[in-house]
This record gives sequence, C-alpha cells and structure tokens, in this order.
Amino acid sequence: MKIATFNINNVNRRLPNLLEWLRAAKPDVVCLQELKSESDAFPVAAIREAGYGAVWQGQRSWNGVAILGRGGEPVLTRKQLPGDPGDSQSRYIEAAVEGVLIGCLYLPNGNPQPGPKFAYKLAWFERLIAHAAELRATGLPVVLAGDYNVVPTDADIYPSKSWAKDALLQPESRAAFRRMLDQGWTDAIQARHPTGPMYTFWDYKRDRWRRDAGLRLDHILLAPSVAERLTDAGVDRDVRGEAGASDHAPTWVVLKRPRQRAGAR
Repeated sequence: MKIATFNINNVNRRLPNLLEWLRAAKPDVVCLQELKSESDAFPVAAIREAGYGAVWQGQRSWNGVAILGRGGEPVLTRKQLPGDPGDSQSRYIEAAVEGVLIGCLYLPNGNPQPGPKFAYKLAWFERLIAHAAELRATGLPVVLAGDYNVVPTDADIYPSKSWAKDALLQPESRAAFRRMLDQGWTDAIQARHPTGPMYTFWDYKRDRWRRDAGLRLDHILLAPSVAERLTDAGVDRDVRGEAGASDHAPTWVVLKRPRQRAGAR
C-alpha cells in the first residue's frame, strides 16, 4: 500500500502535473495540500477519470486539503482539526482508506515571526498534538501526512544561514514536532533514510532547485501498528523539476498489507 503526500500549490493550475504523477507513480492514497481552490472548483471529475475517489475541503485563494483513494472513495471522518470551533482555515481532513485512518494536514507557515501568524502556527500545532495523542491512544492504524511547515533539524535543510529567523526553523516549531514524535509516531522518511538529506521543498526564488537548496517540510508520521508494516519511503524529487511544477515534491511510504485472518474473505 503506497501512501503519498503532495503540496500541489494550486490544484487547478497544476492539474496536468498531478495527473501525470498519478499515472506514473500509482499511489493508493494521496494527501494533497494547498489546493488554492474553493470546494466547488475542485477538479473532481478529472481526478475520478484518473481512477481516484476523493474527499476534500477547499478554500478560496489559499489553503485547502484533500485525500484521494485509488479505485474507491475515502470514507470521510473529519473535515476540521478539533480544538477551535472558530478556526475557519481549511487545513485538516481525515478519512479511512483500505483500513487505515489517514489524516491530511497543512500546518500554518507562521511567518513573519514573532507575531500573530506565528502564534497561530503554535496554537494549531498544540491542537494537532492533542488530536494525535487521542488517535495514538486508540491503537488504530493511523497515518498523519502533510506539509508540516517544520524543518525538524539542521540536517533537513541545505547549508545556509538565510533561513535562521524563519518560522519553519524556530526552536518552538521544532520542539512541537519533537513532542509529537515522542507520543510514539515514526517519521517514515527519517526512519528509512537516517543519513539524508531527503528534501521535499525547493523555493522558486534564488535558483534553489538547480542548486539543490532544499528543505524537508513534508512528513509522514506512522502510528506503531502502521510503522511495523513500513517497507520503503522516499521523495519523487524529479517531479519538482517538471515544467509548471509545485515547489514541493511528492513524499511517500510503502506499507505491507496486513495478513487476513484465517477464514476471512
């Protein structure tokens, strides 16, 4: 079972890129972020034509998240991160796909910091940590995938001082990510590629793609019952080099499918 996350950075503008990647990579589950599309403008017909069912929560101009399931419809379980009923930003969606509960998230960027955007980022992260703890406690097979907008360590960014004041690298952001891992989640890319780097994002500015001046922002966290099924993980970095590409590349894991019980059909 192949599960991927992809910050598409405008799903309608980059629909040809998305469809070509779906055709070539054939993921079973895809978490999309930064749709930059209202819900009624989501290109569901083209995605279904490509063989994928979908659930999504759009938002005009920015944000927006979706979960795609190959050959079937994801079963929607949640369209908003709990903890703040007044939060209107479309940054979290959750669905069951082939026996795995998938949480797709687009964590706030937080810039400029300090300031209200960074405070919102940290508050949203606290809500995510609380929800993750509840999911972890169920013992269910859970995957939390998306653009976390956090560079976990200095090994996850090209050698540079230019990002030192960025919200992505602040001690508070990194500490929140670490506290989430400490609940018992496995960072799949780090687990499979401990010596890195495995960048997932290359900014459009300053020729960073050509220079391989990347950051690791997109993470797939696995609950223990899923982590024991992990066989591979990687980044489809060539997708970032295509014409009209998103500034992120798809990040993915491969899980062994659970054995069926004797007599099960």
